[in-house]
Amino acid sequence: MAIDVEEKPVDRGMHAEPDINVTPLIDVLLVLLIIFMVITPLKPHKIESKIPERAQGNVDVVNPLVIVLGLDVNPQGIVTGAKINQEDVTLDRLGARLKEILDPLPSDRRTIFVRAARSAIYGEIVKIIDIAKGAGASPIGLQIDDLPES
Repeated sequence: MAIDVEEKPVDRGMHAEPDINVTPLIDVLLVLLIIFMVITPLKPHKIESKIPERAQGNVDVVNPLVIVLGLDVNPQGIVTGAKINQEDVTLDRLGARLKEILDPLPSDRRTIFVRAARSAIYGEIVKIIDIAKGAGASPIGLQIDDLPES
């Protein structure tokens, strides 16, 4: 730490030079740096976690909080039937049944997932999405059921 003790000529005119002494600020910064180095732990603590095990066999896991609208699609890509979670529903009754299910739910829990084969015709899926929106579903997620499993 050095202090400039040299006398400067006093200028009585209009040209005063600004001089900022940063030495005390650097001293404070070094002290804070040493304090943070001392209190910071060198090794992070372990966090124990439990990872769920994979389901055995061919078990369908159904989450009661999630509504999945599964669509049956024929080889031509036309939607022939629908399932709400595991319940079979005809396409004529799909909107009414979705409305029955979604009406008692709060507005932030009206999410549904539309699950269809990749071979489905785009326009058919859009019609189903329109029916779901008309029943009050929002937001609507899309799933493709022939994705490879990892």
